[in-house]
Amino acid sequence: MTDRAWTPITLGADYPAPAGPYSPAVRAGDFIYVSGQVPRDPRTGELLGATVEEQSRGTLANLERVLKAAGASLADVISVVVYLADEDDWGAFNGVYRDVMKAPFPSRTVVGAGLRGVLVEISAVAYVGQAA
Repeated sequence: MTDRAWTPITLGADYPAPAGPYSPAVRAGDFIYVSGQVPRDPRTGELLGATVEEQSRGTLANLERVLKAAGASLADVISVVVYLADEDDWGAFNGVYRDVMKAPFPSRTVVGAGLRGVLVEISAVAYVGQAA
């Protein structure tokens, strides 16, 4: 195993390891980089919701779960990348996002993408160092 300047974050023993070769998040210095989260129950893989609103809430809950495992919260998020299967869902997603995330809002990019059976995926960066 190679020594790295970052530490992988896992959800803990109560959750299965990711199906692919990645970490749910990594901590590098004062930053937490969260892998793309999707609207699936992390224990069962069951899809969380059928609409973009339901899936957005499930995805943001998964993001929050990973951040908590890393010792952070949604309030620590400084940058978000959102992938939508249908760009026309932007307004519906934005409404849920505004309800869950609180001002001041992190930087954000929203792009259309082929998501293999889900409507939304979110990756994020959180800063857990001292306030600037």
